[in-house]
Amino acid sequence: MSGCDNCGEKPGCDDRKGTMFSALDEALRRLYPRKRWGEPDDAARFDAGIGEEDGQALAEELAAELDASTWFRAGTDEEYCDYIYILCVGREPSLIQIRDGEAPVPEELATGEPIREQYLRVCLSTMARVAGVQQVALSMDREGDDLVIRESPRAGVFDAPFLRRFQRLVALLPAYDITHLDFGDISMPLEGYDPGPYRELYGTEPHIANYLFFPQPSNTVVTTLLEVADAPLTAAAPAP
Repeated sequence: MSGCDNCGEKPGCDDRKGTMFSALDEALRRLYPRKRWGEPDDAARFDAGIGEEDGQALAEELAAELDASTWFRAGTDEEYCDYIYILCVGREPSLIQIRDGEAPVPEELATGEPIREQYLRVCLSTMARVAGVQQVALSMDREGDDLVIRESPRAGVFDAPFLRRFQRLVALLPAYDITHLDFGDISMPLEGYDPGPYRELYGTEPHIANYLFFPQPSNTVVTTLLEVADAPLTAAAPAP
């Protein structure tokens, strides 16, 4: 079986990994001088990450470069990142638009026909100029009087149909002075750091990603309910 040592791209990959780990180590030292999860240094993180202006600009460039629909979404107050969603499998109006109230629910979906979509989700840290990319599935099903939208992220990008877009995406990040962090390398506990109250809150150890992007585990499923009676509907366009 061939491995990394036999790959022709290993030297370049090693260089990129070296840059990644250097940026990661520098960010963690600067942001967490007390080495405790949940206690970042406010002065160190102030205006040090990727702002909304850069995020919006990157979303627009990715739409053109990847020939895909993209949406910038701000993170919650508890998260340390904003997001760009890149639609890879699906159609518009997308479930992102429907969930966030930007588009009505097509009638054929509101009557019970399920829908499945696949995205690349770019996590843009607001505390350091680093980003990670996850493969994310969104689904919508009718359950009684509710339309249930589930967002199911994975800890990285795994399926072959997404890899080409993923590689092109990562190649664009240096132009924005953003270092890509491979989720495979940040989906593990951080040695030498105090997890603080993380175990009590989430029932597990914090991973490196939880110090830079969001507090919840990387594969946390988010469920949104839309009541059918309240959901705005639009008729499907007639066939040409």
